Amino acid sequence: MKRSDAGFTLLEVIVALAILSLAVVAAIQGFAQGLRLLKLAGDHQRAMLLADEKAREIVTPEEGREQGTEGSFRWERQTTVVPTPDLVPAIGVPRWRVYQIDVKVSWDERRQVEVNMLRTVSLTVPATSTPAPTPTPSTSSTTPRSTPTRR
Repeated sequence: MKRSDAGFTLLEVIVALAILSLAVVAAIQGFAQGLRLLKLAGDHQRAMLLADEKAREIVTPEEGREQGTEGSFRWERQTTVVPTPDLVPAIGVPRWRVYQIDVKVSWDERRQVEVNMLRTVSLTVPATSTPAPTPTPSTSSTTPRSTPTRR
């Protein structure tokens, strides 16, 4: 009886299928890990946007702590006055105050981001009142213009 070497043996086919199945499993795990990282990156981006929004929504800062939830995110905002001896003039009252705004956003049990921001606020200095000259019919009166302050 003559044996033909034209095909594969059963052992060769089983080994080839085992190698192929390992490659397929590794590829599927790689795709699954990519999807998990994509979700984590999306959550991180949404948390950063929320933290930035909560830090910027303060128009006139005041010292204090606030907290809340939005969707699956929990946020906490703390506003404190930063001591700035360089901004205090030698004579008179300070014209500026610096606030530090810290926002922490957390989700899941282990994930959190934090945004820290400094905000400079101009303090209103009471102007000394001087008597305004009364306009006479021969002079024209002008409307005083206020200079906008930067915040």
